[in-house]
Amino acid sequence: MTTYPHAAAARSVWPLLITAAAILMITMGIRQSLGLFISPLNTATGLGIVAISFAMAIGQFTWGVSQPLFGAIADRWGPTRVLMVGAVLLAVGVALTPFVTSQWMLLVTIGLLTSAGAGAGSFSILIGATSGRLPPEKRAFASGFINAGGSFGQFLFAPLNQALIGAFGWVTALLSMAVAALATIPLASRLVPKAHAPTTGGAHPQAAKPGAHVQEPGIGLVAQLRIAARDRSYWCLHAGFFTCGFHVAFLVTHLPGEVQLCGLSAGIAATSLAIIGLANIAGSLIAGTLGGRYRMKWLLFWMYATRAVAIGIYLAAPKTAATFYVFAFVLGLTWLSTVPPTAGLVGKLFGTRYLATLFGFTLLSHQIGGFFGAWLGGLAVVNTGSYTWMWYADIVLALGAAVVNLPIREAVVRVRVMPA
Repeated sequence: MTTYPHAAAARSVWPLLITAAAILMITMGIRQSLGLFISPLNTATGLGIVAISFAMAIGQFTWGVSQPLFGAIADRWGPTRVLMVGAVLLAVGVALTPFVTSQWMLLVTIGLLTSAGAGAGSFSILIGATSGRLPPEKRAFASGFINAGGSFGQFLFAPLNQALIGAFGWVTALLSMAVAALATIPLASRLVPKAHAPTTGGAHPQAAKPGAHVQEPGIGLVAQLRIAARDRSYWCLHAGFFTCGFHVAFLVTHLPGEVQLCGLSAGIAATSLAIIGLANIAGSLIAGTLGGRYRMKWLLFWMYATRAVAIGIYLAAPKTAATFYVFAFVLGLTWLSTVPPTAGLVGKLFGTRYLATLFGFTLLSHQIGGFFGAWLGGLAVVNTGSYTWMWYADIVLALGAAVVNLPIREAVVRVRVMPA
């Protein structure tokens, strides 16, 4: 019979959640504000917008690939060492970026080191480190709370970076971010191995009701991956998350360029990114709370549909500072609020034993979409002089993501695991 922590133990989880949220605040805050450095980096290096966008697109892909890889390591040995290694990689990558002189160096710093480091301190590792200590009905809220930390990072770091760029220059701003990345090391030390050890749910649940996870003795990671690969609902989550990645990467990389094309100041772009982060704090907490009460596939449906409508209204509206701020707020409510219900559905379908790995693979799909969002945005503006076709593509993909979530079977997958 599965047991859960009593009330006192449940209260003791709060320091763990706060620590995880703080780590994500730093890693996501740095990562989501890199778009502010495209223009000064281009001016200083002369590498061109397409080359820089491609490096950031590779970074999107690397961040996604690192999720299941680091997730599998964390599932096996715990999250602490993974987070510490990630902090060093992130700090080194950011610190070396101001000194690049060629595209291949940019690919190494932004495309590999920075992105892999941020991936090692991101959703799958942090959510996996906490979900196993909570009963199923609390996991969606925990995911939302941790995700809100990442959103607060965007709210904090975007205007902070813009202020540092304006006051001290973009090189100093990036070096400051490298120092901030190292601050996650002492935080990671608080995620001790016992906090990671799963207390609820097995690798694959067999209970009759959704959320009632029972340990499946003897199942390994490879067997769990085979089960997931045969499940249609899991692939629907991948498809929806692909669109989410396309949307988020396009905006976080090219929103400053869109603002510039509209003849507005760079400060408006930084403020808009901050508003997105602030609104997503509320969106993440709301999504986490509703995920424990309503079917999570419907939450995903309405989030993606809302994005499509918001982009359509933005295209028709006059391009003023107020338009960008309202647009940012609406988008922020659904920005990465897709994470709690997506992680919650993965946990509901397969349990928490390998959640970091399984959710990590959905984040890989997210970042494949992110690769195309960042890269194609650069190609679009160079070849057409605007991002119009990217906005149209975003609308179509968002509508498709809303629909593809409807067939998800939001119940426990029941599979008989045959003995080896």
